[in-house]
Amino acid sequence: MEFQPELLRDLIRQKMPFGKYKDCVLYQLPVSYLEWFNRKGFPKGKLGMQLQTLYEIKLNGLEFLLHELKRREGL
Repeated sequence: MEFQPELLRDLIRQKMPFGKYKDCVLYQLPVSYLEWFNRKGFPKGKLGMQLQTLYEIKLNGLEFLLHELKRREGL
C-alpha cells in the first residue's frame, strides 16, 4: 500500500458517520471502539481503511503524528 497523506488529513477532519460515536472526529475515537471494529470487522470502503489506519496509529503509539498535523493545519 502506498502512503496517502490525504488519508491522515481525513482522520483529523472527518466525523464518524454512524454508531455510538456518530459526529466524533475520527482521530478522537477511543481505542476500545477501534478494538471492537478490529474484532468484529471494519466497515468496507474508505471509512474502513481510515479506521484500520487509525487503529494501527493508536496501537503503535503514533498519535503524536496526528496532533502535529492538526497543529500544522490550524485545526
